[in-house]
Amino acid sequence: MNAKPPHRPCPKIHRWLALPLGLFFALIGLSGALALYGPALDLWLDPRLSIERPKAPPLALDPILAAVRAAHPRRPGSWTLELPRTPDGMLTAWYENPEETQGRFYAPLMVSVNPYTAEIVASRFWGETAATRLSDWHTQLGLGRTGWNWVGGLGLALVLTVVSGLWLGLSEPVGIKRIFTPGGGKRLGRLIRDGHRLFGLAIALPLLAQACTGFGLAFPRVPESLLGTSGMGHDDDGPAIRSTAMPNDRPVGLDEAVLLARGPFPHAEVRRVATPEGKTGTYRISLRQPWEVNQRHPLTTVWVDQYSGQIREVRNPARFGAGETAMTWLWPLHTGETWGTGGRFLWFLAGLAPALLFASGVLGWLIRRGRVRDMPVDFGPLWADIRHLAARARPLAAWLLKHGGQGAAWVVSAIKALLRKCA
Repeated sequence: MNAKPPHRPCPKIHRWLALPLGLFFALIGLSGALALYGPALDLWLDPRLSIERPKAPPLALDPILAAVRAAHPRRPGSWTLELPRTPDGMLTAWYENPEETQGRFYAPLMVSVNPYTAEIVASRFWGETAATRLSDWHTQLGLGRTGWNWVGGLGLALVLTVVSGLWLGLSEPVGIKRIFTPGGGKRLGRLIRDGHRLFGLAIALPLLAQACTGFGLAFPRVPESLLGTSGMGHDDDGPAIRSTAMPNDRPVGLDEAVLLARGPFPHAEVRRVATPEGKTGTYRISLRQPWEVNQRHPLTTVWVDQYSGQIREVRNPARFGAGETAMTWLWPLHTGETWGTGGRFLWFLAGLAPALLFASGVLGWLIRRGRVRDMPVDFGPLWADIRHLAARARPLAAWLLKHGGQGAAWVVSAIKALLRKCA
């Protein structure tokens, strides 16, 4: 009697998850990859948002806030000023709950301000720019709170899909030489399966990091409960600290509050300043210390009494416990900013991976089921064509090595001139 083959659940788990959910994985991955470069995309689409050759130091924050309030006199309450991270960048003033977008999951007003002149360059709601639309698709599939929960659940499903695929890939290793060696009677189905497996193994760890951190960002209470922390979610502004001093005729100004907040952290960079909400609110100043892994959303925070200037509360990541420190890594690991420009580009490529894996997986599945005809594949002629093209391209490559710098400078100058004319 022949022994029954051992039961292998991983192929079924991988197939049952990847086939019905793969399109959603692809959409979330593509939108997330593009969202990594969303600010640059917005700048390319709207050159007004770039300041060319600033010749003066930035203005103080008080006149900038006054200009924002004058442009939006019917928007009382707290404003948050996000300072530019580059000399040619805009300051962004955020108003969290405008009446025009009441009922939407998240749609604050974003006011772009020239920090050197206090000119109001643009006033737009979240979802009206390329970067924010991409962010909505990535975080909620454009479906609000319901979509947010779905995306969080899809993150967990992606973890299971990648783990099961990793198990399958390691159980039958594939060398790249086997895929691209000419001849050998290869067929399309085998080539697709081997390529899918090899690419999946290569990109598995970045995908796992993105999926796990994405789930943690969508449902922060889950990692908080596991790590024994609270109030560390990405959108958590910290405790509600109140101003306790007696109201007076000379409340603390914005620049004065920033100066006071820098006292405990003289080497930190100011990133965001939120004005008090109501008569009992405080200034909330967010700073980034040089060693913090969070580039855009640092955790160092100082709350300043709006009447007395007293520092009411300080949040210093240097004093975080192990669980709180682990929570601070969720965002920079999810975006790749932990490793700088190179890490962000690697995460961009990882964001494209679900679409490629879904396409190759579906094609391989269709070939196995006979829906797509299998056929022989021979890389011999392809390699011959590549060698022929390489030989013909050698003179061009030599010219580019000699004159490429001048040509690149000319192209950049031409693009800038065209953008100025379009503006």
